[in-house]
Amino acid sequence: MRSKEALRLRILELCDTHNLTLNGLCAICGITQSTLNNLIRGRNNSLTVSTVQKICDGLDMNLPEFFDSDLFRNIEQEIQ
Repeated sequence: MRSKEALRLRILELCDTHNLTLNGLCAICGITQSTLNNLIRGRNNSLTVSTVQKICDGLDMNLPEFFDSDLFRNIEQEIQ
């Protein structure tokens, strides 16, 4: 799995775990709906650490907790 896909799936997983819609996540994290929708739909290929930190802050978690998922265990090397 590529990192972009793992990040997308992790965000959706966290929404499910916290019983949030994407719009609900946006509201508590201070991320625009368009930014998050573009990330989820693959229109934006660059999720910044700052955006991940906003998600973590909104969900009252830290970065290690965000990345503590089997989704990140076997990330493919991405050479472009």
